[in-house]
Amino acid sequence: MKESNHLFPIFLKLENLRLVMVGGGLIGLEKLEAVLANAPSTNIKLVATTISDDIKQIARLHPNILLVEKAYHSDDLNHADVVIAAVNDKDLATIIAVDAKQKGILINAADKPELCDFYLGSIVKKGNLKIAISTNGKSPTVAKRLKEVFNEIIPDEMDELLNNMAVIRNKLKGDFANKITQLNEVTKTLVATQAASETLAAKIVIQPTDQPEHKQWQQIVKWCLLAFLFMIVGHAFFSFVPFSDILAGVKKLPDYIDTKSFLLMIVCGFLAQMADGSLGMGYGTISTTFLLAIGVNPAIVSSRVHSARVFSSGVSGYSHHRFGNINKKLFQALVIPGILGAIIGAYLAVKAKDYAIYVKIPLSIYTIYLGYYIIQKAFKRKNGQDKVTSAGWLASAGGFMDAFAGGGWGALVTSTLVSKRKNTRYVIGSVCLAEFFVVFASATTFFILLKHLPILDVAGLIIGGVIAAPIAARLVGKLPVKTMLIAVGILVILTSSNTLVRAIINVLHIAN
Repeated sequence: MKESNHLFPIFLKLENLRLVMVGGGLIGLEKLEAVLANAPSTNIKLVATTISDDIKQIARLHPNILLVEKAYHSDDLNHADVVIAAVNDKDLATIIAVDAKQKGILINAADKPELCDFYLGSIVKKGNLKIAISTNGKSPTVAKRLKEVFNEIIPDEMDELLNNMAVIRNKLKGDFANKITQLNEVTKTLVATQAASETLAAKIVIQPTDQPEHKQWQQIVKWCLLAFLFMIVGHAFFSFVPFSDILAGVKKLPDYIDTKSFLLMIVCGFLAQMADGSLGMGYGTISTTFLLAIGVNPAIVSSRVHSARVFSSGVSGYSHHRFGNINKKLFQALVIPGILGAIIGAYLAVKAKDYAIYVKIPLSIYTIYLGYYIIQKAFKRKNGQDKVTSAGWLASAGGFMDAFAGGGWGALVTSTLVSKRKNTRYVIGSVCLAEFFVVFASATTFFILLKHLPILDVAGLIIGGVIAAPIAARLVGKLPVKTMLIAVGILVILTSSNTLVRAIINVLHIAN
């Protein structure tokens, strides 16, 4: 007989009940945030031998949370209506479960379904609409994936629809059957049609489909990458190989390589990719800060960074699109404004190259701000209920500053949108795909205006990034994001401050 889910779905008025939570670590933090996100006024007593700073910070903002820092005892469950055992200790969880059952209290034990009277499912929340998803304890990962899907396909305007329906319902007259008939007529457009069902099914599929429209942007990214690659290779070939004496020209190629500069570019690419691979931001900021610190002209800095980023952002955008991580509307809102901002930024960066010593001062101040902005993100809690507005203007500003100053797309656009949207998967995927076209536009503009690309320096950045990529991928799940953000922010601030001081000294020297 096929196994079935026999759980009975129910929505508790948890704010009218007394909740006891045991556990003050990461699991406790996760469960506490889940409760507060859905029932923020719930009376919560949290008991743990050690309580994390993050939980203490939350408790300071919620007077309805009582923290008791001591070892668990069965008396802690007195007067409780519901218990959550948020501990990573099966023996302790079993003891708590036995105590709860003896006192007739319902219990949830994290990651221990055999001890649970109820599960905490993944929750989709759109204002007054709330959908709970359960996999019968089989796969929380699938539940989270479905949550992402529903968060994406249910519009933010759903709460407005519910409010309008409440007004309509209150104005309806007649008996119950008549009201139902009228409400069914009003809401018939919400009934799932075959087309809507096919759209939902397509979104739920984890692997990409083979539909031509799905592959369209992948093909565009691929051909843009190939065109840029041929442009670089062709430039290198015609620049370094004299056709009058090809053999002699090939032998002289090592003479064109500045070993010290090449190694510095590898180090720069390594550091930038370590930050970007671990945090999803920081490549442009780190590499620009580093290159400015070693005295590179600002216009050339940006051209080097963007030439190298064409490849990394292309692969990233291609992968996100392939695995369905794109919000089409958000991508369309970002890409054109971002490209226009990047072209203008690249043009002004080239025109300002003759004033490089003066441009370094505002650029250093800007990168100091980016370092501060990154550190600020480490301490700012994400608000998933904010609505994204003016995404096009944000993309224009991000594209302009990214091209003009050599970095900032991730720090400004990605982090701002992630802080305002609950579904980070679609935000990061859409921004990464848009980033490729923004970087491609600025790199092409630099090539046309400067009439050359620093081939060897770009190669060094790429090689350093390739070395760092697998290391960053391995560390991304092990290093705390907050610590990484603070470390990257401090590095950017210190390096930029050094560049700023040196630039001011040089300007004063010229003035005298």
